[in-house]
Amino acid sequence: MSSTARPEVKTEAGLGGEGQPLAGPGLPAGRSHDRLGWLRLPRAKGPRQAAALFAALLTVTVLCAGDAVARSYPFGPRTRSVNDLGNQYVPYHAHLWDLLHGRADGGLFVNWQSGYGASFLPDLGTYLTSPFALLVAVFPRDEIDLAVYVITVLKIASAGAAMAWLLLCLRPGRWWAAGLLGASYALCGWTVASAVYNLMWLDGLIALPLLCLVGEWVLNGRRPLLGVLVVAAAWIANFYTAYMATLAAALVLLLRLLLSGLPRRRRFTAAGRAGLTVALGMGLAAPVVTVVYFGTTHASPGRFTQFTPVATEDLLARLLPTTYSFGSPALYVGTTALLLALALPFHRAAPRQVRTGWTLLVVGVTLSLQWGPTQLLWHAFTPPQGSSYRETFVVCALLVIAAWHTLSYGPPDRRALGAAVAVLALIAAYASRSDLVRPFAWPVLLTAAAGALGGLALLARTDGRPTAGTGRRTGPAVVAVLLLVGTQLGEATATSAVATRMRLGHMDDYAPWGDRREQQAEAIAQADGWPRYRTDPGREQTVGNDPLLVGGQGAQYYSSHTSDILFRTLTALGGGWTSGGRSLQSLDNAVTDVIFSVGARVHSPPDPHQNWFPQDGSRVTVSRQDVPPLVTVRPSAATARTGVSGFGPSPYRNQELLLGTRVYNVPRLTVRTSTGKPPYRVGGERPGVRIGAPNPGTAVAKPTITARCPADSEVYLWAPHFAGTARLTGDSAHGLTGRFRSDPVTKIAAMQRLGTVPASGRLRIELSPNQTGSVPDGAVGCLDTARLHTTVERLKTTGATDVTVFGATIRAKLPAGTAGTAGTAGTAGTAVIAAPRIAGWRCATDGASATPAGEYYGLVAVPLSASATSLTCTFHPPGLRLGMAVGATSLVTLLLLCTLTVVRRRRATKR
Repeated sequence: MSSTARPEVKTEAGLGGEGQPLAGPGLPAGRSHDRLGWLRLPRAKGPRQAAALFAALLTVTVLCAGDAVARSYPFGPRTRSVNDLGNQYVPYHAHLWDLLHGRADGGLFVNWQSGYGASFLPDLGTYLTSPFALLVAVFPRDEIDLAVYVITVLKIASAGAAMAWLLLCLRPGRWWAAGLLGASYALCGWTVASAVYNLMWLDGLIALPLLCLVGEWVLNGRRPLLGVLVVAAAWIANFYTAYMATLAAALVLLLRLLLSGLPRRRRFTAAGRAGLTVALGMGLAAPVVTVVYFGTTHASPGRFTQFTPVATEDLLARLLPTTYSFGSPALYVGTTALLLALALPFHRAAPRQVRTGWTLLVVGVTLSLQWGPTQLLWHAFTPPQGSSYRETFVVCALLVIAAWHTLSYGPPDRRALGAAVAVLALIAAYASRSDLVRPFAWPVLLTAAAGALGGLALLARTDGRPTAGTGRRTGPAVVAVLLLVGTQLGEATATSAVATRMRLGHMDDYAPWGDRREQQAEAIAQADGWPRYRTDPGREQTVGNDPLLVGGQGAQYYSSHTSDILFRTLTALGGGWTSGGRSLQSLDNAVTDVIFSVGARVHSPPDPHQNWFPQDGSRVTVSRQDVPPLVTVRPSAATARTGVSGFGPSPYRNQELLLGTRVYNVPRLTVRTSTGKPPYRVGGERPGVRIGAPNPGTAVAKPTITARCPADSEVYLWAPHFAGTARLTGDSAHGLTGRFRSDPVTKIAAMQRLGTVPASGRLRIELSPNQTGSVPDGAVGCLDTARLHTTVERLKTTGATDVTVFGATIRAKLPAGTAGTAGTAGTAGTAVIAAPRIAGWRCATDGASATPAGEYYGLVAVPLSASATSLTCTFHPPGLRLGMAVGATSLVTLLLLCTLTVVRRRRATKR
């Protein structure tokens, strides 16, 4: 034997072993510890690839089977677009499709289709930076729902494959067992109940095993460059769940270091390498992460609820198959994986420190879900708006890893398996007190427990070697594998199907792309005149981001980064919103259409999917209105009127402030209840009069509002905290019915147009409330359309003669002397761009140096000299410059470290 030959190393079969080197309690699989230190030994990659492929195939099979059983899209008539999937993620992927095909209004920096001009890079970093998102480009535009479904399935399958690969790196074992547990992780309760319709969270599901794999590389001193790139990719794909996955991977690495038996100095060295790897990876991701962070700082505040831990019985119930609820941690990983994890403390074949360490880690992280301070830590110290248990996949991963450690030391014996069954029985007994355990859960649990117990018992009889030995030993082993795989397939399919069906009963849902959207998209394409004017998709929205889905440029916008200034501006003008102010709605109002240059507006019948049945013969139509250009010039006095704080309580007067002219008559109102009596007054945050809902089944008169206004003026009703319908009596209603949607916490209703004032000048509005609400003082506004037309002509005369928009830059040519004409005696005026003054706008006139734009009641404003003839404004996403600087620094540091490593290796070789 030559002096360079590797010494013979004993191997551990485990579940067959695949001839991998024996791994001690804390040693990475494939290493042997001797006097010379950690020896690198070759390991076959075939089993890992087989395990990853098996996990992916099993995952895809279960997901598709579960949707087929639930008759959910694309395998049945039921939609899968619930809550934010339909409102946000499908529309954002549709917008990405438009960007990739050059059909979007805007670019990477500005989205001109939503919110009258919104910063897009934070949304891109939050929803669309996953590499899987690019797959939308290969699907037809009208199959965007299918594209999102395929992306979702591929992400979950990739997570299963990544976990299977990781398990074989942690400990040697059989590839099929690693694949089975990898699928258990991918199909965990968090995935099928919560993340399957929040598909950007699935990047964290993939990131966690990959980051743990980076920890293994760090522990072994291998692949430093690839480790940094994996960290960067995880944080770019979705920094929110990547943060949680990074914390989890750090805990796993710390435990691996404690169990490694390495000298203290080497442990600290490995921990330092891990810290440097994460820091450099996060640094490379900084251009995305910093933009997203600054986007959240400028976002509307939203509505957040204080964390309240769930009851213990509910927590334990979510370990069982086919349990479901929105507000509890979905800890299900499959009965086989759960039994193996429960057996670990009693599995005498595993070293004591391994049993103790992994058990304590699983229990500790599970308990951290129930404590407020650690909940904040898991969510980056920001209370989530919605589900409070978004980090649950971390516990699922730890349960699966613990299960693998049990199985990798050989199938548990009767003692360990009996103890695990006893603990599972106690969990089930205590969980039976929870309402989350429905009757159909028990047959599934008992069948799965019997299958898992039988499979593990048969494995123990074959000593974990299904492919070795005589036929008599091979037969039971094959049956064991089939039992375990069949059990996993059956209970995971049932759990996925139950979650899919129950989501539809608990959440808002939206129809996939169909005739309604096809008609809307066609109407918008024919009417589109951007940037000469905007085309609004309409008040009767289908989802919260209609402009991204069907085209056009409107107020509607739903994002985690909906700007606070847009939220406050539209609310002051009478706009409505949901989701605590994060989902802004279109405002069908002639004055705001003039302010924001909306020259075409789509009118759609109510969405039948939402149980609103359209009137006979109603179809998608388009109305047009004469509006000024996107850039107008206001008098010099306008420069003193800055900020949305200048708005008052009346949306009609606020609209006039932005318009610059009085166009509304706001009459005194007479409000009567259904009994004809004056209603009670209410104060507080919602002053006005109280409108109660009638008792079900009672035939009573309707509450009414009466007032006097000039004949033929347009009637608008502003009742943000009223829920129901309102209708102007008489022929002057022109068939219009105002639908108001509000609730006490998350929604306010938008102002609605009800018709015109009859010739008598007396108007009467009948209210049909469906819940108790209120009508504010000054709720009715009567619009003088002739005066509005005169104002439009004036704004067109002094407005820009030509407006071009390219990406994040808007350019306008102003007629000579515009500023002087708009001002007084030749003094300067103010150019106002019909876009919200979000942070990042910089403007210049006549080629001068750009400076931060001003603000005119929430809109972009630029002071003009008397001789100004051109205007250029460019949007710079806040945080991008800082992120680029950090990213460049990290890249240079990484290149230097790689260069030093190469130099050292060459010097060592020469020696």
